Amino acid sequence: MTQTSGDVRAVRDVPPTAADVDRIAAHADPVVRNLQITHCYHRLSRALADRTGGAANWCTFAVWASKQVGQTIRQEDPARLLERLLKSSPEATAGVDLLVRALRRAVPQRVLADAERLVRQAVVATARLDAAGDASARGNLKVFEEIAREFARFLACEDLDEFSASLRPGEPPEGQRYLRQAFTRYHRAMSATDPKERAELLLLANIEIGLHEQTRLQPEITAALQAPVIDPRDLERRLLDVLLPGNRVVKWLRRTLLTVLGRRTPVRLAAEHLADHARTLARRAVTEHLMTLALPGGELLDLSEDLRAEFPPLLAHLTNPELLALLKTVDPTSDSLLDTAARDWSDLPDRMHYIADMFRCHAHRADLLDPPFTPEQIADLTNGRRPTGAL
Repeated sequence: MTQTSGDVRAVRDVPPTAADVDRIAAHADPVVRNLQITHCYHRLSRALADRTGGAANWCTFAVWASKQVGQTIRQEDPARLLERLLKSSPEATAGVDLLVRALRRAVPQRVLADAERLVRQAVVATARLDAAGDASARGNLKVFEEIAREFARFLACEDLDEFSASLRPGEPPEGQRYLRQAFTRYHRAMSATDPKERAELLLLANIEIGLHEQTRLQPEITAALQAPVIDPRDLERRLLDVLLPGNRVVKWLRRTLLTVLGRRTPVRLAAEHLADHARTLARRAVTEHLMTLALPGGELLDLSEDLRAEFPPLLAHLTNPELLALLKTVDPTSDSLLDTAARDWSDLPDRMHYIADMFRCHAHRADLLDPPFTPEQIADLTNGRRPTGAL
């Protein structure tokens, strides 16, 4: 018999412990660590959803955000997007052509048959997308080792007062006031009998943790967006290494004659011209990737566009006074999805406007609780290996 997503969710899993979170956070491979973080978020999400009526909690959204971050860490989507932008941008195309013409004067003709493709590959290779990936990996770990650990402790705690007292007072990024408040809402939602009351408590908790999380992530988000810096000297060096014939010593002599004789050669000038345009495109590629969220079923949310959804019935008209008060600070278009689009992802209020409405729109979307990976991939992750297949 075919097992439906509902059947899968019905299979109860023992929630991860704080020790499990610590073990995952200590994993040395950032790629495997991110995948294990994503799976751990799923297990925490399911465990809390089982106790609160099956609605989405903060961990539910963290699953898909962490999965998206994994592509940045692995430098997959940003690299592919940068390659497409280099082909479609008239300025970049002209820069590539200029550099190819300059190379024709510097290297043998027979090695230039595929020069345009090699130039674009060199741009991608020197765009420091790895720095954006490193910043994303730091943010992914930073949030997980704090917030996931508190979720694991909360799910195992027997005394809410004792748990709450262990959280630091004060505002984020160092204080944990929003976390303390949010877990109190989750606890109330567990025993709430009125579906609307429970739905509003969960939304309030999700937004409070989201505000804490996004405040903590501000340095890493800014670093990822600013990471791409294409050095024309690196671009020139990489191209000449690929295109110049001969062994390593001959390559070095040829490159020295071309680049170190006290003047800016046509190749260097063309590389500087291309690097100026490519730097803008590389930052655009990273920004567009960070502002895209892949949801189950292949659905993509473009965070630079207004949300195309509706508030679920239980959240169409809000009554919880604490929720309404918080929304006044993070949602300038109350009860509307107009202008939810984020214009600048490095701007915290801009991000929170989109995130708060996204939490509200998708609060009761059942497929968000589906596993992000196949059973075979989960088995590999459990054994500390990089899974095969689409991630």
